[in-house]
Amino acid sequence: MPSEQPAWVLSRRQAIGSRIRAAREHANLSQVELSNLCGVDHKTIHRIEYGTSDPGLGLLLQIAHAVGVPLPELVQ
Repeated sequence: MPSEQPAWVLSRRQAIGSRIRAAREHANLSQVELSNLCGVDHKTIHRIEYGTSDPGLGLLLQIAHAVGVPLPELVQ
C-alpha cells in the first residue's frame, strides 16, 4: 500500500495543473484537442489540470510543446 504524500505535494501538483490549464486556454485548445496532440485520453488532461494525477516528464514535455510554453514555466 503506497504511503500518503505530504500536503505540499498535492498543493504543488494543483498549482502546476492550474498553469497547464491556463496555458491550454491561452493556446485556444480544449482538453480533447490537447489530449489528441499528446496522444492521451482527455480524462488524463483533466486529472492533470485538477492535480489528481502525476504526469511523467515525457507527457509534461508534450504538453509544453503543444501549448507553446517552455516546460520550466509550467512547473515553476
